[in-house]
Amino acid sequence: MKQVILIRHDLKLPKGKLAAQAAHASVEAALRSDYLNEWRLHGQAKIVLKVVDERMLVEYFQKAKDAGLSASLITDAGHTVVAPGTKTAVGIGPAEDDDIDLITANLPLL
Repeated sequence: MKQVILIRHDLKLPKGKLAAQAAHASVEAALRSDYLNEWRLHGQAKIVLKVVDERMLVEYFQKAKDAGLSASLITDAGHTVVAPGTKTAVGIGPAEDDDIDLITANLPLL
């Protein structure tokens, strides 16, 4: 079991902002998952990957949804670093490793 978090690399977010957006994506996707308790029992593995831009972020979000995986698309309120409505991150899962890998295995680690 694992969860994957996708972060837009083109935004070049400061570390604190990046961590906050990743946390938002993780929590939202986890709360939507049917595997939350099982994932918790297996150590709550989280893998953070990067995508090139907004188009790619939305593409992977849609792929996850089409595959029946829990997924969350995070849109920033724009109070600090980025403009309001900026799509920053996606959380996918938790789910079985193989199910997530079918979608995200080709993406590089952040």
